[in-house]
Amino acid sequence: MQLLKFKQVDVFTRKPFLGNPVAVVLEAQGLDGSEMQRISAWTNLSETTFVLPPSTAAADYRLRIFTPRAELPFAGHPTIGSAHAVLEAGIVKPKQGRLRQECGVGILELQVDGETLWLEAPPATDTALADADLAALEKALQANVKGLPCIINVGPRWLVAELNDAAGVGALAPDMQRLTDLSNKHSIGGVTVYGASSDGQSAVHVRSFAPAHGIAEDPVCGSGNISVAAYRVKTGQARGSSGSYTARQGMQLGRDGLVSIRIEGGKIFLGGSAVTCIDGTLRAQAGR
Repeated sequence: MQLLKFKQVDVFTRKPFLGNPVAVVLEAQGLDGSEMQRISAWTNLSETTFVLPPSTAAADYRLRIFTPRAELPFAGHPTIGSAHAVLEAGIVKPKQGRLRQECGVGILELQVDGETLWLEAPPATDTALADADLAALEKALQANVKGLPCIINVGPRWLVAELNDAAGVGALAPDMQRLTDLSNKHSIGGVTVYGASSDGQSAVHVRSFAPAHGIAEDPVCGSGNISVAAYRVKTGQARGSSGSYTARQGMQLGRDGLVSIRIEGGKIFLGGSAVTCIDGTLRAQAGR
């Protein structure tokens, strides 16, 4: 029986029980991949992370990230939440205000700016959706979309679609089986939608659906928001003064969170705060 240090952290909020929770298993080098996957299914959160020693001196720590069904090369809210956890636990200290995290997409740099952690996102690539698949997407969402949706790849692959406004985003009641079928067909994590907001707090409202990964709706999705930012850059919506904005997500799940986006020199930066809600130990037994 292993006793592992464990934290559950809410991300994209400074208030407990809002934002998006991530389970963080600290000093997890005694676990193999199958044990990590089993623990991730047990936590039943959108992601669970496992903190390990780095494999290179260029990084401060290594992170493995799992959904209830699969390992991910990168994800936004687990990265920010895990950075918060390792700082709080004293496992690492920032060097000149920066941390370097090793994960499946390589080494990512994070900036510690007071209570906000900023992540430089991996470069994004995009693939336009075919007309036939656009019809399938609208049937799955049970709503019409604006423009031509794209599959955005930032490690996780999201199909990003714009709706008319935030009210339309909030009213969505997708057909989860159709979304699952579409996700499996295109080997994507799921579908992220957004619409312009007039709430005085944010530029856009966002929702992310990943039923193929066992996550009907992700409360506040970091990689989904990075993908929206990449799509907005591609379509000319995010430039000049609109290159920095706040997105709001999670209201429909009672997890209202705020995501900061900064776009500089062609790079996308994801920012957010985090708060620890559970701090203790996890009992893990190999081979069971």
